[in-house]
Amino acid sequence: MGVRSAATKLHIPPSAARGGRPTFLPLVAVILLCSASYLIGVWQHGGFASSPSESPAVSIATSVACTTNTAAATPKRRTRYAQSRASSRSGSPPLDFSARHAAAAALDDAAGTASSSSSAAPRTRRYPACAAKYSEYTPCEDVARSLRFPRDRLVYRERHCPASERERLRCLVPAPAGYRAPFPWPASRDVAWFANVPHKELTVEKAVQNWIRVDGDKLRFPGGGTMFPNGADAYIDDIGKLIPLHDGSIRTALDTGCGVASWGAYLLSRDILAMSFAPRDSHEAQVQFALERGVPAMIGVLASNRLTYPARAFDMAHCSRCLIPWQLYDGLDLIEVDRVLRPGGYWILSGPPINWKTYWKGWERTKEDLNAEQQAIEAVARRLCWTKVKEAGDIAVWQKPYNHADCKASRKASKSLPFCSRMDPDAAWYDKMEACITPLPEVSSARDVAGGAVKKWPQRLTAVPPRVSRGTIKGVTAKSFAQDTELWRKRVRHYKSVISQLEQKGRYRNVLDMNARLGGFAAALAMAGDPLWVMNMVPTVGNTTTLGAIYERGLIGSYQDWCEGMSTYPRTYDLIHADSVFTLYKNRCEMDRILLEMDRILRPRGTVIIREDVDMLVKVKSVADGMRWESQIVDHEDGPLVREKILLVVKTYWTAQDQDQ
Repeated sequence: MGVRSAATKLHIPPSAARGGRPTFLPLVAVILLCSASYLIGVWQHGGFASSPSESPAVSIATSVACTTNTAAATPKRRTRYAQSRASSRSGSPPLDFSARHAAAAALDDAAGTASSSSSAAPRTRRYPACAAKYSEYTPCEDVARSLRFPRDRLVYRERHCPASERERLRCLVPAPAGYRAPFPWPASRDVAWFANVPHKELTVEKAVQNWIRVDGDKLRFPGGGTMFPNGADAYIDDIGKLIPLHDGSIRTALDTGCGVASWGAYLLSRDILAMSFAPRDSHEAQVQFALERGVPAMIGVLASNRLTYPARAFDMAHCSRCLIPWQLYDGLDLIEVDRVLRPGGYWILSGPPINWKTYWKGWERTKEDLNAEQQAIEAVARRLCWTKVKEAGDIAVWQKPYNHADCKASRKASKSLPFCSRMDPDAAWYDKMEACITPLPEVSSARDVAGGAVKKWPQRLTAVPPRVSRGTIKGVTAKSFAQDTELWRKRVRHYKSVISQLEQKGRYRNVLDMNARLGGFAAALAMAGDPLWVMNMVPTVGNTTTLGAIYERGLIGSYQDWCEGMSTYPRTYDLIHADSVFTLYKNRCEMDRILLEMDRILRPRGTVIIREDVDMLVKVKSVADGMRWESQIVDHEDGPLVREKILLVVKTYWTAQDQDQ
């Protein structure tokens, strides 16, 4: 489908430039031809019935069929949605972006139903619903598949994605029966619907530790933890007495073995954004609980592979009784924490073996065993050139050096860990951990911050990241970074003009950017003050060096290959943003593989924004129309003459209870 280019420049004939005698016949002929063309165009596009006062916010791409065949038997409450003149004429209903709290009627998705597009439109394939047993399916952390892999060092709990088409699901993962839209933030921090995550295991196992409890049809999160019986707020206050949590110098945090992520949940009120992770293990659905609360989290484990984050990403890392054997395997897990900590970053440990003299009986271990474990951890920290800040009560804190100048000068070969010499410090997609220190960038003075210091929050959100100012990201300069920041502010304003719910505080909480680049989309939302967080994914097939700059802005994210599943539970995100993702992967895997994964991780009534060239977008829509999605194609923010268009999608509400109706 072609789109005409912008208007050409005015051509002045030589006779006019010379001031010759004017002739009026050609001028009259031109006027008559223009008038005739205008009248014919008006007649072809619906005559003169429309009111001249109409001023559409966005023009729907009328040459593409934008209607869907999904219909509910009961009336739906529609929300006002920047309708264009073209869509109103065609009878296409506006998309409904409102949250759905009760089951919708059965959907008419019978195979072979014809769309309103012409016979030349791509044939729509209908995707069936998966069986109800797949309602919590995580393709790369499938419990049955994991048992094929070694249990040593928890390798079996790492990512192991389907190896063949036979193993991949080609169906839509259903929501559990009775699913309801989550509570809006900040209420969601403390309460969730039991039907959304119907598990009671943790309410029994962690009953005395105040993690979670069942209250009728709701789950309540009192904010407790194994090592903070007085609540996460009080525990964080204790940490704040040891390190500066309140001046903006600490913004990004990593919580290993996070449980239901109460630590990260309560840090948010202090403008600290935590990436929390835990494996999919016997503590059923702990990460799913965190996400249902509206707290950033991923399925993950410290085992044999590097964590999927760049070097020098986090200002602070934390372990509260996370049961990670930090002293084993030459301290490999602590070496990995060192890799992802920023220069000057802090590592916080509470739980065994810290304060073992008080708890050794309750932990059912001997004094000698616990003392030996703590001494071994202290030894690994020294080999990493860390400094112990303080141990107070149940909490111990270490600090990573700001650079490696003194470390290299004073290290003893017989006791110190070697520095890594081969691996890219940012490489972290199935890259193995090594027993060596990830070297920090060189400095000219022992007082310098390796790689450059970041601004305090919130200034660092828009400040030029050190990796950009130092030229370590190919093709990105301080000027282009500033232009990118302003571009995404403009684009987010456009999104809000066509999706009015983006202006509603609390409508969207968990947001995913599938191709984040420099994090401009997330930064624009943050600058607008929206109460949401964004998971910035950097595809492994693109320029992965940008993820480090995203963290330097005070944002969080991860690497991801979109030909594989994401390490998260179904129904994680309220809003998914996909900019040029399908163009990036057009020769790498099938389009429907990516779309089915998007459907899996999108909540019912969730929204998708897809930006692509119009030809690619038509193909995407032809697949999406078979997935119980409602969609419309709208124009680019710069108008209808731009080839890039935007596909706006709403996932319809349906559950495992509805799938056979």
